[in-house]
Amino acid sequence: MLEKAFNKIPDNTNLILHSDQGWQYQMKQYQALLKEKGIRQSMSRKGNCLDNSLAENFFGLLKSELFYMKEYKTIEELEKDIIEYIDYYNNKRIKGKLKGMSPVQYRVHSQAV
Repeated sequence: MLEKAFNKIPDNTNLILHSDQGWQYQMKQYQALLKEKGIRQSMSRKGNCLDNSLAENFFGLLKSELFYMKEYKTIEELEKDIIEYIDYYNNKRIKGKLKGMSPVQYRVHSQAV
Protein backbone atom coordinates (compact mmCIF):
# COMPACT_ATOMS: atom_id res chain seq x y z
CA MET A 1 0.00 0.00 0.00
CA LEU A 2 2.82 2.39 0.89
CA GLU A 3 4.61 1.69 -2.39
CA LYS A 4 1.41 2.41 -4.36
CA ALA A 5 0.99 5.71 -2.52
CA PHE A 6 4.64 6.60 -3.15
CA ASN A 7 4.10 6.10 -6.90
CA LYS A 8 1.40 8.80 -6.82
CA ILE A 9 3.08 11.25 -4.43
CA PRO A 10 6.04 13.33 -5.63
CA ASP A 11 9.18 13.36 -3.48
CA ASN A 12 9.68 16.01 -0.80
CA THR A 13 6.14 17.39 -0.74
CA ASN A 14 6.42 18.13 2.99
CA LEU A 15 3.56 15.75 3.84
CA ILE A 16 2.86 14.63 7.39
CA LEU A 17 1.65 11.07 7.94
CA HIS A 18 -0.18 10.63 11.24
CA SER A 19 -0.74 7.24 12.83
CA ASP A 20 -1.00 5.53 16.17
CA GLN A 21 2.04 3.79 17.68
CA GLY A 22 1.35 0.38 16.17
CA TRP A 23 4.41 -1.85 15.80
CA GLN A 24 4.38 -1.53 12.00
CA TYR A 25 4.73 2.26 12.21
CA GLN A 26 7.65 1.96 14.63
CA MET A 27 9.72 -0.29 12.36
CA LYS A 28 13.02 1.31 11.30
CA GLN A 29 12.51 0.18 7.68
CA TYR A 30 9.10 1.87 7.53
CA GLN A 31 10.44 5.07 9.08
CA ALA A 32 13.38 5.06 6.66
CA LEU A 33 11.03 4.76 3.66
CA LEU A 34 9.04 7.77 4.85
CA LYS A 35 12.19 9.80 5.45
CA GLU A 36 13.54 8.88 1.99
CA LYS A 37 10.32 10.13 0.41
CA GLY A 38 10.45 13.36 2.43
CA ILE A 39 7.39 12.51 4.55
CA ARG A 40 7.38 13.52 8.19
CA GLN A 41 5.97 10.93 10.58
CA SER A 42 3.61 11.93 13.37
CA MET A 43 2.34 9.47 15.97
CA SER A 44 -0.22 9.77 18.72
CA ARG A 45 1.09 9.61 22.25
CA LYS A 46 1.07 6.09 23.65
CA GLY A 47 -2.21 5.23 25.34
CA ASN A 48 -3.82 8.61 24.62
CA CYS A 49 -6.94 8.12 22.51
CA LEU A 50 -7.67 11.87 22.64
CA ASP A 51 -4.82 12.52 20.19
CA ASN A 52 -6.80 10.78 17.48
CA SER A 53 -10.36 11.43 18.60
CA LEU A 54 -11.21 14.18 16.11
CA ALA A 55 -9.99 12.17 13.14
CA GLU A 56 -11.66 8.99 14.42
CA ASN A 57 -14.95 10.85 14.90
CA PHE A 58 -14.82 12.35 11.40
CA PHE A 59 -14.03 9.03 9.71
CA GLY A 60 -16.77 7.29 11.72
CA LEU A 61 -19.29 9.86 10.46
CA LEU A 62 -17.95 9.63 6.90
CA LYS A 63 -18.41 5.86 6.93
CA SER A 64 -21.89 5.87 8.48
CA GLU A 65 -23.26 8.86 6.53
CA LEU A 66 -21.66 8.09 3.18
CA PHE A 67 -19.70 4.89 2.67
CA TYR A 68 -22.13 2.38 4.20
CA MET A 69 -25.07 3.97 2.36
CA LYS A 70 -23.88 3.10 -1.14
CA GLU A 71 -22.06 0.37 -3.03
CA TYR A 72 -19.17 1.83 -5.03
CA LYS A 73 -18.18 0.40 -8.39
CA THR A 74 -15.01 2.45 -8.88
CA ILE A 75 -12.41 4.26 -6.79
CA GLU A 76 -13.12 7.42 -8.80
CA GLU A 77 -16.79 7.31 -7.79
CA LEU A 78 -15.81 6.92 -4.12
CA GLU A 79 -13.21 9.70 -4.37
CA LYS A 80 -15.77 12.08 -5.90
CA ASP A 81 -18.29 11.33 -3.14
CA ILE A 82 -15.65 11.79 -0.42
CA ILE A 83 -14.68 15.20 -1.82
CA GLU A 84 -18.35 16.21 -1.90
CA TYR A 85 -18.89 14.88 1.64
CA ILE A 86 -15.94 16.87 3.02
CA ASP A 87 -17.41 20.03 1.47
CA TYR A 88 -20.83 19.17 2.93
CA TYR A 89 -19.35 18.36 6.35
CA ASN A 90 -17.40 21.63 6.56
CA ASN A 91 -19.86 24.02 4.95
CA LYS A 92 -23.42 22.68 5.29
CA ARG A 93 -23.72 19.97 7.97
CA ILE A 94 -24.83 21.65 11.18
CA LYS A 95 -23.66 20.46 14.58
CA GLY A 96 -25.41 20.97 17.90
CA LYS A 97 -22.06 21.44 19.67
CA LEU A 98 -21.34 24.34 17.30
CA LYS A 99 -24.56 26.19 18.17
CA GLY A 100 -26.38 24.79 15.12
CA MET A 101 -23.75 26.02 12.67
CA SER A 102 -21.46 24.22 10.26
CA PRO A 103 -17.75 24.12 11.19
CA VAL A 104 -16.92 26.91 8.73
CA GLN A 105 -19.84 29.08 9.89
CA TYR A 106 -18.80 28.56 13.52
CA ARG A 107 -15.17 29.45 12.81
CA VAL A 108 -16.18 32.66 10.99
CA HIS A 109 -18.66 33.54 13.76
CA SER A 110 -16.06 32.88 16.50
CA GLN A 111 -13.47 35.09 14.80
CA ALA A 112 -15.99 37.93 14.41
CA VAL A 113 -16.90 37.91 18.11
